[in-house]
Parts: sequence; structure tokens; C-alpha cells
Amino acid sequence: MKTKIIAFLGLFMAVFQLSAQDEVIKLYDGKALGSEDWNWEEAQKFSDLFKTEVVYNVTDPSLLVFKPETPNGTAIIIAPGGGFQTLSINREGIDLAKELASKGVTAFVLKYRLVHSKTDSPAKELMESLKDRADFDAKRVKIKKLAGQDMQAALKYVRDNAAQFNIAKNNVGVIGFSAGATVALESVLRSTSKATLPNFAASLYGGPSDDLMAQDIPKEIPLFIAAASDDQLKLAPKSIALYNKWLAAGYPVELHMYAKGGHGFGMGTQNLPVDTWYKRYEDWLTQYKYLNK
Repeated sequence: MKTKIIAFLGLFMAVFQLSAQDEVIKLYDGKALGSEDWNWEEAQKFSDLFKTEVVYNVTDPSLLVFKPETPNGTAIIIAPGGGFQTLSINREGIDLAKELASKGVTAFVLKYRLVHSKTDSPAKELMESLKDRADFDAKRVKIKKLAGQDMQAALKYVRDNAAQFNIAKNNVGVIGFSAGATVALESVLRSTSKATLPNFAASLYGGPSDDLMAQDIPKEIPLFIAAASDDQLKLAPKSIALYNKWLAAGYPVELHMYAKGGHGFGMGTQNLPVDTWYKRYEDWLTQYKYLNK
């Protein structure tokens, strides 16, 4: 009897996990422009180095869809981070998507194109490449552009299918973590079409390049920013510069700079005030009427 109960619980949990992610959507028909000759296969594994699940070798960008029981009309596209070589798919993607869906938001986790990992240890490759920061940045110039195009394609897809998801076309936002913050900001600062420009945005411990920061803000887009002063990659000043850019333009902006939390805190638990950053984000969304009280 005990064995049957355990088997049933295992089956129940498997069904629950499958139902949490409602749909997977390919962003492009055929090969994505700019990476037509990429022939490696997307993979996912638990990274002992990062202590979380990571996705790598993305060549066919897609959206993981998380639908709320009662949609409130808001959609948010989430870009996980990982140095443009991996995606912290749970801590900076799926976990937040589930939280937002529980509040009525239709959430989409974007799997954007990444640097090719030549081994099955993408996190180790990433950390090795960081030893030469100039070379690291140079090798990511092209991939940042492609990933930014993937975010813009995701925004267009969500708006084109707004009725299907019970979404209001003017209630579509983006949020990104670390490298994903750059991907989100690419859509804010480089979009040339209203269809690919988000209505609101959020940057979590991002490090946008000087070139991206030099772009004009195309219109009044509310921005939420959160980071930690003890960021190991020393990116805290980048968040402050981003805040100052919005402030100088006279656009709505909110900054939360936590004393501790490090880089990559995401939806993790450290028993620190930074653990509840997403509650502050939800307060911010409520303030702008993207989340119900």
C-alpha cells in the first residue's frame, strides 16, 4: 500500500510540474536570422558551480508560457541571465514566472541565443572566459545584438497574439537578470517599432555596455532596478548609472540597492532582505496598475 501511495505522489508531482508550464513557443519559422549556420544542440543540466539548473547552446529561441488562472491583462517577458553563455532557467526565469502567474500575470520565459559552449561544462567555460574581461566583452558583441533581436521578436509575438492570451497590448513589460537585463534593455533602447517596445521594464543587477547606455530613451517607460552593493562582478555602479539616466530624462524610475545579496540572487533564499526584492517589484507593478491590489 505504501509503495502505491509513493508511486501516486510521484505521478502527481510529475503532472503538476508539467502543468506549471503551459506551452513552449518557437519564435522563428526556420533558422533565426544571423545564426543560420549554427548546428549545435540546446541542452540543460544542473550546474554544480552555479548550484542551479542552466540551459546552454540555444540556437532556436523560444518562449516558455505560464498562464494564470485568471489573467489580469498584463504580460511580462523574463530574460534569465548567465553571461550570454548559459541561462539560469529556474532561479532567474521559471520561479519568477510562477510567482507572477499566481498574481494574474501571463509570464513568458525567453530562451535567447547564446555563445556556443564547446563542452558540457558551460558554467566553467563562462568563468574561465571572465578572466580576460576585454576578450569576454568582444566575443559577446554579436550575441548581444542577436539576443536583443530575440527579445524584440518575443514582444511582437506576444502583442500579435494578445487576444489568445487575454492580454492588453499596452500592458506588456520585460524584466531581465544580469545578461538578461541587457537583453531587456536592448528592446527598450534599440527598438525601432512600437510593436517591439515594452510598456515597462525592470533590470536586476545588470551591466549594460557604454554603447547601449548612450542610446536615447525612446519614450516614457517606467523602470524598476534592483541590485546589491556587494555584487562580485562590481556591477552595482551600472545600476546606479541606469537610474541616473532615467532620472535625468524625467521618467519614472525606482532603485533598490541592497547592502548584501551578491550577484545572481534571483529568486534564491539567503535569509537577507534581498530575498524579498520581488515583493517590492510587485508593489511597483501595482503602483502602475499592471498588477491588481
